[in-house]
Amino acid sequence: MDFDSLGNTSVVGLQWGDEGKGKIVDLLTEYFDLVVRYAGGANAGHTVRVGEEKFALHLMPSGILRPGVLNIIGPGVALDLEILSTEIDGLRKRGVAINDNLLISLRAHLVMPYHKKQDRLAEARLGDSRKIGTTAKGIGPCYADKALRMTALRVTDLCYPDEFREKLGEIISDRNRIFASLYDDSEPLDAKAIADQWLGYAERLRSHFADTTSVLNDAIADGKRILFEGAQGSLLDITHGTFPFVTSSTCTAAGVAAGAGVPPSAVQSYLGVVKAYCTRVGSGPFPTEQADATGDLIRERGHEYGTTTGRPRRCGWFDAFATRYSVLLGGITQIAVMHLDTLSTIGDLKICTGYRVGGKPLHTFPADIRELEHVEPVYETLPGWQEDISAATSFEALPIAARRYINRLEEVLGAPITIVSIGAERTATLHRSTALRVARGRSPAVSGRAGG
Repeated sequence: MDFDSLGNTSVVGLQWGDEGKGKIVDLLTEYFDLVVRYAGGANAGHTVRVGEEKFALHLMPSGILRPGVLNIIGPGVALDLEILSTEIDGLRKRGVAINDNLLISLRAHLVMPYHKKQDRLAEARLGDSRKIGTTAKGIGPCYADKALRMTALRVTDLCYPDEFREKLGEIISDRNRIFASLYDDSEPLDAKAIADQWLGYAERLRSHFADTTSVLNDAIADGKRILFEGAQGSLLDITHGTFPFVTSSTCTAAGVAAGAGVPPSAVQSYLGVVKAYCTRVGSGPFPTEQADATGDLIRERGHEYGTTTGRPRRCGWFDAFATRYSVLLGGITQIAVMHLDTLSTIGDLKICTGYRVGGKPLHTFPADIRELEHVEPVYETLPGWQEDISAATSFEALPIAARRYINRLEEVLGAPITIVSIGAERTATLHRSTALRVARGRSPAVSGRAGG
């Protein structure tokens, strides 16, 4: 893969998040001048390994680990200044420089303590059978206030302390009454203490506040190269995902322009990231889930526990039918497959190439989760491999069964697979310069048998 030939590029998750986007962004950052987070908030968890060191990033763009790169938290991000401040402290203690290489959009909306409290109270009220599976980071309530407008606070509001205190006082007064009456909550929030805390964060971070939309458009005019870092995954998109078991932002490729503040034409390449299998955290339909010994084995081999919450991830076979939907939705131009090494010694491997309902094949990914919860996956089975592939130095050096697995994924997804990850570190990455070119728009082949 010729990274130097890439134009401005967006890295997008194609499954239910946790695909390994952090590693890909860190890998690609060497070839870019700016890295931009454009969606989501501290509910994201991007893990990057550099040598023996492991970095878990939540709000900080993954490009922060590369010197000479400008990192931007864009206007589409739900920004928790408490978590960001803690993250900055932790990175600095580990020797990561954070100064003029970080800018924070004045247009970004603030996640406040009442958002996180509302997240917890609302989820508890739903009961186990109806829970969304939120990370309780306040992201949904923050975006809800953004849509309501008059109850929203943005970074720019912190630049006017007296007005900020007045508006915050009104909001918290209303929220305390709502929490008491709707959730029987008897612990009111202290508006003055919260205002003091958040204005303190603002004073500390003020040098990073900027009109990042202007900065980005100037960078485009100057011919700088920009890498856009997605959060979550396309199947969790607020509009196009498995609603209502989704996140609260536009995390498909379509969210880049609005979330970063650039014209759609500014992005030339869309790199989709997938795992070699599927995982999901929290509630929601998962047609290829293996709630058995196979799923447990994948979880342990892949260390499938949430970066943000530590929750064990649900694991299952690769769902090419759902992922193909994400590829078409995002106009994906190339794909990175992560965690191929996890599948070593698993045995025979399955790929879901279609869904059936009542014995009849579906031709499109269902819009209604009631239908999705009753689909029967159509699988085809491929032989696995027993070899340890973590030391491979080229795609051609992989066992033939591993290469055939990747080639088959490429065929059913309809986009070239150009990167294959065989380990957590930067160096454990294989590049395919001669990836099979598949005609986009072709329907994935369906073969094999249905069932588990």
